[in-house]
Amino acid sequence: MKTLIIGYGNMGQTYANSFVSSRFILPSDIFVLTRSPIGDKNKYTIQDSNFYSKPIDSLFEVDIIILAVKPQDFNALANDIRLYIHEEHLILSVMAGVTIESIQEKLGCSKVIRSMPNIPTQIGLGMTVFTASSQVDRKELFIIQNLINTTGKSIYIDKEEMLNATTAVSGSGPAYVFYFMNAMIQAAMHLGFSKSEAEFLVNQTFIGAVQLQNRSDLSHEQWIDKVASKKGTTEAALLIFNDKDLIKVIEKGILAANTRAEELGKSLL
Repeated sequence: MKTLIIGYGNMGQTYANSFVSSRFILPSDIFVLTRSPIGDKNKYTIQDSNFYSKPIDSLFEVDIIILAVKPQDFNALANDIRLYIHEEHLILSVMAGVTIESIQEKLGCSKVIRSMPNIPTQIGLGMTVFTASSQVDRKELFIIQNLINTTGKSIYIDKEEMLNATTAVSGSGPAYVFYFMNAMIQAAMHLGFSKSEAEFLVNQTFIGAVQLQNRSDLSHEQWIDKVASKKGTTEAALLIFNDKDLIKVIEKGILAANTRAEELGKSLL
């Protein structure tokens, strides 16, 4: 299955690495179109002759085209490649805010899959939500999902507008986790731990808690009850969190992220 990756920034390199390391696509069948010099970027055993700086006919003799450029660069890209796109191409976009309809219109294509990955895709533990135009059949969706799953896990959704909510929850989500982890590290240092001790303590706590929850049928609320005994240390912390209505604060933050995702999407129309 021949694949063209357009754009070789973080996501372009992530896909190249995932496809090669998973052996889902042979390095010889991966082609890259990028306007910026490759320089010291990892080529993941893709041969030099498969990297291009300008579009040519032979470069588009592929099955799948991945759009991994910045959203604001799409209009210029569309003008450059529109003549090379044909109806049988499967177009997979990782551009935030650029709608399926816009991609179809500007590239003159019909089979478009739009996805929203998050940053842990870089280590194969990503979360990607994706949707597709009606012209993409089940077999093609299955192929694309297998492709996406080389970077972690994925969920298919019917409603494209839910990708804004995806951005707010899982796209931005790692930053929320890092924010809370950093707060715990700062508190640990205040209690006397060194920076390295505090980081190790918090990192392992998060890893252990997530794995514990993943390997059980208990809900998050049930695990909280298991850890928080009456009048104990955990309850003392939770009383402060509840007094400050931390759950509502977090929810407001995520809703604000969703609103901003909607605004950014409209600005790209």
